[in-house]
Order: sequence, then structure tokens, then C-alpha cells
Amino acid sequence: MLRQVGPFVGEAFGVLADNRTRSFLTILGLIIGVAAVIAIQILGKGMAGAVTGVLGSLNDRSFYLFPNQQQADFTKASFTVADIDKVHAAVPNIVVAFPAGYVARVVTAGHEHARLGISDASDVAFARVPLIFGRNLSHDDVASAAHVCVITNVAFKRLFPAGNDPVGSSLRIGERRYVVIGVEGPPTQGILPIKFGGDISIPYTTYEHDFLRSRPLFAAQFIVADVSQIAQTEAAVKAYLRTLKAGRSEYQTFDRKTFSSSIDGIFAALTLVVTLIGAVSLVVAGIGIMNIMLVSVTERTREIGVRKAIGATSFQVLAQFFIEALLLSLVGCGIGLVIGVGVGWLVDRFALVAISGVVPSLPWLQSIAIAVGFATIVTLVFGTYPAYRAARLDPIEALRYE
Repeated sequence: MLRQVGPFVGEAFGVLADNRTRSFLTILGLIIGVAAVIAIQILGKGMAGAVTGVLGSLNDRSFYLFPNQQQADFTKASFTVADIDKVHAAVPNIVVAFPAGYVARVVTAGHEHARLGISDASDVAFARVPLIFGRNLSHDDVASAAHVCVITNVAFKRLFPAGNDPVGSSLRIGERRYVVIGVEGPPTQGILPIKFGGDISIPYTTYEHDFLRSRPLFAAQFIVADVSQIAQTEAAVKAYLRTLKAGRSEYQTFDRKTFSSSIDGIFAALTLVVTLIGAVSLVVAGIGIMNIMLVSVTERTREIGVRKAIGATSFQVLAQFFIEALLLSLVGCGIGLVIGVGVGWLVDRFALVAISGVVPSLPWLQSIAIAVGFATIVTLVFGTYPAYRAARLDPIEALRYE
């Protein structure tokens, strides 16, 4: 079989080489189309991976609870600190439960003032936060509702511009004072990092006393013992609260896994739409290949007649022109593959890494599969008819052709 195909391939390369300019112009649309589709695929996966990587600041073991905003009056679905405590006591697998609070206040450190966000946190959620000064929140800080805080690098630069170690310094927020016990390191997720929570984190027990009191709550955070049971725990929390509210309220939960899945779905849909748009150029390129192959059949009519006259079969003629169309498609898709992967890699490496700090992996196998798949489809759809037409030529009529 290979002995029969080998001469056809060699001759096909010779024909394409003799018509280099025409061959290149024929496959130019295919190159652009394949490069665009592959680059878009890589960018879509890279962007989804970058966003998912940025979510590393979310604790795998935690989830958030909110009233479902699609209900008629979601404000009636608010809850209190007492409700959160009841959920904690009633639902197994929950280690910590506290309101997910956030307020903006003017913070004073000596002669420096800045309006910053204050949020609550638990010692469990803070276990993985890297620091440049001091320590993280501890269990004792939470248990005693201590007036201590951990500040972000942004707050550190605004409140302590000299850059000295601020641990032990006092921050004034309203009428209350909080001792700085730690400073988070600079963002490691790129030039546009996502930051969850405020720039000043205090124990959630302290936050409840100083900022919540009897206010209605619209968000709560739960930390579970067994992350594999987080979905069941979320369902149990929502069911318990619905029962507590006599079925008048609906709630929704949010965790890292579900958010990552949503992000992946959004980028997959966008990638599919843009890929389909890019595939239009491949159809145009396929039509171009069919056109040039039909021209080639017309130009080589006498050659086909001579071949048949000296014993070439219709199948051999069909194979010759089909292989020429296949080579055009493979060369075009191969060049498009290299360009598409190159463009996708450059954008991922220098743009997305700068934004997110995450180095996405390139989908090599998928890219190669796309290129080979398009080459096969283009050849089958647009190369078969010219080859069939060449094979059907009558040798006598072909020899008469001028």
C-alpha cells in the first residue's frame, strides 16, 4: 500500500512546488482560519485557567450563603447572628460559621488617614495567608474577640508609608482601636489580582460586636471539616434556614468549585462562539482549494488522458488529485497550527501571566487534533469532487483537449 501511495505523494509535492505562489495563495485562507481557531482555543483556556488560578485566595473548605435575589423581596430572607449560630449547631460537618461582613471606614494610624474596607475573618480561613510581618489571626484572638487586625500590603503602604514594621501599632476606626498583629505580603497574582475581603481583617467575633450588633445579615461564611461533603453541607444549611424561616425564604450558596465551574462554562461558551465565527474562514479556504483543484484538473486534462492511455486506472488518477488536495490542506493546517500555538503562547505567557500570575498549560493535543481534523474535513469536503472529476475524464476526449 505504501509503495503505491509513495509515488503519488512525491509527484504531488513536485506539482505543488512547481506552483509555489499559487499553492501558497490557495492555502493562505486555511492558514489564517486554523491559526485563528487554535489561538482562540488557547486564549479561552488560558483565560479560564488564569481566573481559576486567581481564586486560590478562596479557602477550599469554605462556602458563602446569600439570600436568593430572584425572590420577590429578598430582604425578608435576611438572617441574624443567632440564626447562624443555630445553623452551626444543627448542621454537621461545619467547623466555623460567622457573618461575612464588610464595611468601609476611615482608618487612622498616627498622622496617616485612609478609607479602607474592614472585613471579618476566622483563624481557620487565615491559615494559608502569607505574611511579611507578624502573625495570622489565632484561635485565641477569635475566642476572646480580641481587638487585633491583619492588614493587607495596600493598607500597610497607605497607613505606614515609611515601610517600618507596624506590628504592635494601633489603628483607630471610629472610637475603637485595633492592634496590628500582621501584614500580608504583596499580591502574587499579577498586576490585576482579585482580593476577597477588606484591607483590614479582624476576628469575626470582634466584628459581630463592633459592627453588627442587631443588624440584619445578608451573607455568612461557613468552613467545613470534610471538603468532600461540602455540597451536602450546603444543601443542609439551605434546607435548615428555609425551615427556620417557615419556607418563606430561599437561599443560594457560593464556593470555589462552583464558581470555577461557572467561569469555565462561560469561557467555554465564548470560545465556542468565536471559534464558529473563525471557522467561516475555513469554509472559504476550502472553497478556494476546490476551485484551484478544478483549475488544475482543467489545465492537466491532456496529462490525465496520456496517463489513462498508457494504463493508469481511474482510481490512480483520483488518488493523485486527492493526495494533492490533502497535501495542500495539511501544509496549510500545519502552518496555521504553528502560528496559532505561537500567538496563543505569546499572549498567554506575557499578557495573562502579567495579569493573573498563573502560567496556563498549552493544549497541545487538542491543537494538533484541531489542525488534523480540519485538514481531513477540508480534503474530504472540498478535495473529493475535483479528484472524482479528474478520474471520470474519458481518455480519448482528454487527449483531444487543447
